[in-house]
Amino acid sequence: MAGSVADVPTAAADSSSGIGYIGFRLLEAPVVRREDPRALKYIVDHLKPGTVIERRFEVANKSGSRREVQLYPGAAQISGNRFLFAEGRTPNELTRWTSVRPAVLRLKPWEKTEAKVTIEVPRTATPGERYAVVWAESGTPPDATHNVGSVVRVGTRVYLDISNSGEYADFRIEKIVALRDKKGLPGVIAHVCNTGRRALDLRGKLILSDGPGGLSAGAHPVTEGTTLPPGGTGTVRVDGLDKSLPAGPWTARLHLESGMVQHDFSARLIFPKPGGASVAWAVITSDRRVWYAATGIVLTVTGGAMSFLRYRRSRRRRSTGNQTRVPSV
Repeated sequence: MAGSVADVPTAAADSSSGIGYIGFRLLEAPVVRREDPRALKYIVDHLKPGTVIERRFEVANKSGSRREVQLYPGAAQISGNRFLFAEGRTPNELTRWTSVRPAVLRLKPWEKTEAKVTIEVPRTATPGERYAVVWAESGTPPDATHNVGSVVRVGTRVYLDISNSGEYADFRIEKIVALRDKKGLPGVIAHVCNTGRRALDLRGKLILSDGPGGLSAGAHPVTEGTTLPPGGTGTVRVDGLDKSLPAGPWTARLHLESGMVQHDFSARLIFPKPGGASVAWAVITSDRRVWYAATGIVLTVTGGAMSFLRYRRSRRRRSTGNQTRVPSV
């Protein structure tokens, strides 16, 4: 068995379909990733061929009726910069390495119980990242009062990287665009390149300050949902800015992160007229500092350090090792 695992805080791992249905909560993450918010929510790991890992999770019946819950792995992929899961029990290479025990749960009203997923990486596995989902599925057949049955499933993503060498994850913010749509609503788009060998789930926030007359427009979250594959490029958006936001100039501080990889971008921005856009492009100067120039504005960027993780994995040694408990929040 590879590595030690730590308990996951309750609030970080809950994946629920809502009251009346079923809940799913990951209970463990690798000790080396206990500071990684993605690893508290998803199964994220980097393994050598021949390694076996196990993760515990909890399934809850959040209804007043008995429920039969099917547990199984399903295929997933990254396409169009989105993490997409396949229908039903569609297999892929990673699901063939994955088993879930027990395969069926019969839960009383409001009951919850634990299950375990095991991933056995073949010794012949080739390098690269694979994707899947561990699902908990429950269906309600048609009855006298319901002509149509329903199926609900919740689960957790699996990001599994296979390599005999160290893990490398990083990204670069290539340019930013300040814009207003035709209705006058302002927004910001950041163009990002995944320069590492792991998929990235980007999140973050934009802070606008030092505006006209010293105004501050506060912090605004980046719209989540962008997943960049290794080597991929894409955009993240900041919407929801007030229509009455002055043109500026503003000091814009954009913070983006994926797991433990973080970068910050600072710029003086001016928002254009409705229907317009102001683009900032990168130019590398001789002193290796990164400057951005756009329409008479000079912009500067600061970058966080790349994440370069190395840790040992044993081959098929089935021992859980020491466990570290992470306090619940």
